[in-house]
Amino acid sequence: MPDYGHPLEFGTFLTPTARDPDRVVGLAELTEAAGLDLATFQDHPYNPDFLDTWTLLSWVAARTERLRVSGNVINLPLRPPAVLARAAASLDRLSQGRFELGLGAGGFWDAIEAMGGGRRTPGQSVDALSEAIDLIRDVWDTDERGGVRRQGEHYSVHGMKRGPEPAHDIRIWLGAYKPRMLRLVGAKADGWLPSLGYVQPEDLAGLNATIDDSAREHGRDPRQIRRLLNLTGAAFSPASGGFLQGPPEQWVEELLPLVLDHGFATFVLPTDDPRAIDTFGREVAPALREAVERERAGAGTPTGPARPAAALTARRSGIDYDAVPHGLRDTAVEPGDQGYTKVRHGYMQRGRPGLVLRPTAPDQVAEALAYALEQDAPLNVRSGGHGISGRSTNDGGVVLDLGRMNAVEVLDAGSGLVRLGAGARWGEVGSVLHQHGLAISSGDHGGVGVGGLATTGGLGYMSRAHGLTIDRLTAVELVTAAGDQLRVDAEHLPDLFWAVRGAGANFGVVTSVEAVAAPVRDVVLGRFAYDASDTAAFLRTWGEVAEAAPREVTAFLTLGQARGGQGPVAQAMVVFAGDDTDAAVRALEPFLKVGPVLDQRAQVAPYPALLVGHAGPHEGGGTPVARSALLEHVTDESAEAMTRALATGDAYFMQLRQVGGAVNDVAADATAYPHRTAQFSLAAMGRRAEALDRRWAELGEAARGLYLSFDTRTGPEVLAQAFPEPALGRLRALKAVYDPDHVFDQNFPIPPGT
Repeated sequence: MPDYGHPLEFGTFLTPTARDPDRVVGLAELTEAAGLDLATFQDHPYNPDFLDTWTLLSWVAARTERLRVSGNVINLPLRPPAVLARAAASLDRLSQGRFELGLGAGGFWDAIEAMGGGRRTPGQSVDALSEAIDLIRDVWDTDERGGVRRQGEHYSVHGMKRGPEPAHDIRIWLGAYKPRMLRLVGAKADGWLPSLGYVQPEDLAGLNATIDDSAREHGRDPRQIRRLLNLTGAAFSPASGGFLQGPPEQWVEELLPLVLDHGFATFVLPTDDPRAIDTFGREVAPALREAVERERAGAGTPTGPARPAAALTARRSGIDYDAVPHGLRDTAVEPGDQGYTKVRHGYMQRGRPGLVLRPTAPDQVAEALAYALEQDAPLNVRSGGHGISGRSTNDGGVVLDLGRMNAVEVLDAGSGLVRLGAGARWGEVGSVLHQHGLAISSGDHGGVGVGGLATTGGLGYMSRAHGLTIDRLTAVELVTAAGDQLRVDAEHLPDLFWAVRGAGANFGVVTSVEAVAAPVRDVVLGRFAYDASDTAAFLRTWGEVAEAAPREVTAFLTLGQARGGQGPVAQAMVVFAGDDTDAAVRALEPFLKVGPVLDQRAQVAPYPALLVGHAGPHEGGGTPVARSALLEHVTDESAEAMTRALATGDAYFMQLRQVGGAVNDVAADATAYPHRTAQFSLAAMGRRAEALDRRWAELGEAARGLYLSFDTRTGPEVLAQAFPEPALGRLRALKAVYDPDHVFDQNFPIPPGT
């Protein structure tokens, strides 16, 4: 049987002795320290001399950082599959994707029956294992709606809730030797895990052939099934003077044919000998990897991932899937993958990308970018959170998703210096910074990604007290279209630092930002509901009261259409950026006089409590028609225009966010966001572009520019409003330097200057 081309992995098979639990845990830690990939443990629940395997797996996962863990193999008769599925997914999430499920039909039936596990014939065991695999995968499949329903001969569930979803695609390996079990491996398993002590080397070709034939009969590529091997038997036993007593070259000589002729790619050494573990990891594994790589290069062995036939048919034209960089393959998602539903959509827009790449470091971003530019497909960049304009996904293209680059680090709590990964979401940022008594004003939704907001502006609940998000930035790290990894700040490439603070999506893929957080732990939040039947008068008064408020106050006002014959209701979030309740009461009291108050509440709250919102995967739903305008004041003209937009239904949602204060302390030319005289940001959503545009035109001279993140229009007119001259000319000149080929052309694109 030829080599299946899987990357080599190495592990240990440790005895879970209860007599010296510290020793077995120490051997697992040594397994990791020696550079091995995997620690496995026997699962004999009926043996009083053994630790419970599941408890041991959890303990070892907590004591290690990189090591993957698995039972070798988990005893199914004593671990019901519905419970096992949730336990496996939970451990996988807790260990950040380091659990694999080695599964067996169980043995020692007399002992199992005595413990209440029931008794089955060998044929029934295969059927039970087949049902269990289906049930376990159903529980893990949270993409499907509704509960799990299965009526089997051995296992039945009736509406069981799905989940939790594992952190990664847990592989199910089966220990198998008999024909029916081998055919089950070919039909449903992700791996075959025999032991040399139970099979002769001369039989391996025939056993592999049975698996491969079954795989093909079920529409699978045999390469989808990893071949793992427990190196049992006298030949591999250190105690009996096996190969480990010899030099690594001797091990390579013995193991190489098992890779090249029989396709084994994971070797698990059953030993409790620390010296054997260390030698296996530090000497044998590297030498065998080098030999296999050399042989595969000479033979032209395919080493890319094998995919199901259904997934292959879902691939999109224009994308060379086989050329995905090696370091990105394991986390890439394409149509047909189980996790595709969770990465395909944006917050507002439904998408059907052909490939989603999920890098974890700047060098992987550079690799992903270089690869994407070789494809005949559009490229969209997603920082990980939500956005209104829907520019974080596409149809048939490549999406570069930074959601895994989500670290939040406090570099110096005293000065407030923090470092934020572009894929972090602001709710998470708020929670981490709160532990240090810090906060950054950052929009109003916890599900927004750092990268998108920190390159556009950042109109948050503390803007008047502490400025826009971009005003807090001290450095930005990004990858340019040419693949250069740059760090820009006031002294290093200051022109580019200027540009990314307001128009960053046009100049590269931002991977992280450094910012100075403000010393804010708690704020005072006032919630007000008003009868806004006299909408225009209400809006004018609101504008006057809000502008007169001290700069510690930032107020957001939201209005919707009238319903049920009643006038429209306006809801306000008024935030005092601090915990001085006496000062806050004085600052919030004038808002009670804006109009008829239907409800009022005020409380001291931790700043992160304001950043509520959807933190999970996005489901899309149709990109709305959204419009933005910046207002210096709420004038009679603008108040009447807003009133008509709501009354006619041309706008079904409208929000007036307060700016000014610290935002306007910044010079207009200090960042690419030049709107430093506006007191309000107005945003609206509608269903028909032409109708909403007519109402927007009625704002007249009151509208001075717009905030890009709240507008779904594109084109020269929009850019001219977002970046009035001389800002736009300066941006175009910089675009010609850093992105002359207009690679970043999806997110409010600025054409390069000539």
